[in-house]
Amino acid sequence: MATFWFASAPLYSHTDWGGFLKTAQALQMRGHEILWLSEAPLENAIRQSGIPFVTIRQTGWLWPPPPPPDLSAISPQEAVTLRYRRALDTWLSEDLVAEAVEALLDLEDEIGAPDAIVSDPFLSASAIAADMLDIPLVICGWPAQATLDEQSLFPVQRDLSSESQQRIQRLCDRFSIEGRNFSKGAAPSIISEWLHISYFTAGWHQTELPTILPQTQFVGGRAEAPTDPPPQWLLDIPPDVPLGLVSLGTSFTGDLGFYSWAAQAVASAGMIPIVTLGWHPVSAEQKAELKRALPAGTRLLNWAPYEHLLPRCRMAIHHGGMGTTHSAVVHGLPQIIVPHAADQRIQGRRAAEAKVGLHLTAHDVRQGQLREGAHAIMEADWVQENARRLAEEMAGLGGVERAGDLAAGVVG
Repeated sequence: MATFWFASAPLYSHTDWGGFLKTAQALQMRGHEILWLSEAPLENAIRQSGIPFVTIRQTGWLWPPPPPPDLSAISPQEAVTLRYRRALDTWLSEDLVAEAVEALLDLEDEIGAPDAIVSDPFLSASAIAADMLDIPLVICGWPAQATLDEQSLFPVQRDLSSESQQRIQRLCDRFSIEGRNFSKGAAPSIISEWLHISYFTAGWHQTELPTILPQTQFVGGRAEAPTDPPPQWLLDIPPDVPLGLVSLGTSFTGDLGFYSWAAQAVASAGMIPIVTLGWHPVSAEQKAELKRALPAGTRLLNWAPYEHLLPRCRMAIHHGGMGTTHSAVVHGLPQIIVPHAADQRIQGRRAAEAKVGLHLTAHDVRQGQLREGAHAIMEADWVQENARRLAEEMAGLGGVERAGDLAAGVVG
């Protein structure tokens, strides 16, 4: 049996990607030794999942990001540049990444090297440490893609592409490696020559398929039957009453206006809104104001067990986080995605391309299109059918069990 280090940023959303943590559990069930490495905020959640946890002093992920400046005081072009730079700093701040690499190497000195590192797609320290230890790197949740032609990038992207290449090269020089786990060329990213696992279908990535490399495997996923009783608040809603999920996940949860607009759209389409706030700090005054703006009958929660809730939902309106998107897909739910940050725009685009939902902008929301979109989806039988078919295709690919087989395969 093999030893696997699973490494992630210290955010619960980064344990998902459609099945990252569940892949660790699948490997552990096979008898492999699993250690989850991250910073202290994740310890309780990982230990509760049954996976051994090791706290490391740094993962290399910049969180929380520094407060944004007043965007009204800068030009639109400067605002775009700032957004791209903040994204780059999040996964590639050199000093933080270097400290995280040292933390991983210190652990290797203490307990010995693993047979492979299985990583969050954006953890640069994992890529460097696996290179230094000369062990396989497995990326969960993101396909391996060929590098883009620099001419296809916007000017701001070209400028930051050059900067990211320079940062990676300095890190590689610092640790005396070639950087085999980073893609070369424009818009560099973390890439494994061994294995990338996507918890979706190849068709979900339809417009990206020409750039996806052969080490990418699509394992889909399936809705899991609950192993515990449903919460009382859900039992209190009659089973024939349709529900609609409204969520911003666990990280980007401060947009209180989104919750009220989305809940109003859900209610207007004949469903009871189930609004989950995550754990973003909300003052008592803010929460009271939000409650006044929600339709009668709305359930306002910090968190809801999707395995119980989503089978009773008819629609999900959310931010496009990969975990939330995946959950909606495997339950065959049409969805409206309103991206707020990071890769969420990509999920919105993919859902629209798969014809299982809508991709709206913040401007669309302000123009009242959430309500129109919710009604359109509820009235379009073909959207419901597309969502059902995609869920069936996802279930047929093997899910986390196949992901575990693939990860085990890289160590022989």
